[in-house]
Amino acid sequence: MGMKKVDIIGGGIAGLALAARLDPGTFDVTVYEQRPELPAVGTTLAMWPGAQRALSEIGILGAVRSRGSIITAGALRDPSGAALLAVEGEGLVGIARPELLKLLDSAVPASVERVYQRAEVIAENAWLTVGADGVNSIVRRKFWGRRSAARPTPFLAVRGVVPGTPVPGDVGEYWGKGEIFGLAPAVGGTNWYASFRSDLGPEKVDVPEALELTRDRYGNYSEAVRDVLRQATPGNSLAQRIWTAPPLARYSRTNVVLVGDAGHAMTPNLGRGACEALVDAVSLGNLLNELPKEEALAAYDRKRVLRTQQLRLASALMGSVALAQGMQPWRDGLLKRVGKRVAKASARSGTSK
Repeated sequence: MGMKKVDIIGGGIAGLALAARLDPGTFDVTVYEQRPELPAVGTTLAMWPGAQRALSEIGILGAVRSRGSIITAGALRDPSGAALLAVEGEGLVGIARPELLKLLDSAVPASVERVYQRAEVIAENAWLTVGADGVNSIVRRKFWGRRSAARPTPFLAVRGVVPGTPVPGDVGEYWGKGEIFGLAPAVGGTNWYASFRSDLGPEKVDVPEALELTRDRYGNYSEAVRDVLRQATPGNSLAQRIWTAPPLARYSRTNVVLVGDAGHAMTPNLGRGACEALVDAVSLGNLLNELPKEEALAAYDRKRVLRTQQLRLASALMGSVALAQGMQPWRDGLLKRVGKRVAKASARSGTSK
């Protein structure tokens, strides 16, 4: 039998991870990517245990750990910086998106062909076509129809990395009235992100304008937040409207399959988008390496659809709580009470030891 032709539309996290995992002795893989260069700016991604297992199967977990940072703990905070609820991050690894893409790119076999162009027209003669082309996936729109088009949320995401490591007492997510701001350590600096309702966009968002709006919006936050925003520039920041994918009941159709954001783009409130893209890609690659195509795609749907759709809903729910406007006092009071109970439980546990 000849090689099985696999066209991967999209050379981001999901696309590169799948290309790295497919057996080069079985599959003739082509990756279509719009841009030949990897991004130079990107925020830190938290790798949860499932994503770390996927990175281990690709063979780059050690490199990710050596080039990333260990995420230990943080807190949910009010705008002044006062902790509402302590959050443990033990076992998580943070790595900058550009660095992760470099490592995934280095794991792709030399036999994989790269085509640098926007895949406006998708050929249907491949053994398998993979939509790894993100929230605005043309593969999803073509094969799942108009109702599968991406949906804009009312929220803007502004983020970046600035010099200087944050002190532990500033690390965490600050929840205000209809807005959040996050601070976390990154290799060589501080990773930050902000989200709030905005009329900018929804397509292309002007970064200088978004930064000016963000500085005004968070002008009454803690000194740590204001200091980070003073260092933010258009050159080290990104801004975009948050889009999501609609719910899907399956990710495969005959000889087409979706991975990552193309299948389940979610709000960033759980920090799971990149992680689930990695798990998608490695799960699909393993199944295709071991099973006939029809069985592999059916098993992929069973493994990944319910799990990722639940996370998509949970992330949206977390976002509605974090970005609450009228319910802010009730929300913060509840977080404080939960925080006190957690602290007491931890103290009792420590005493019993």
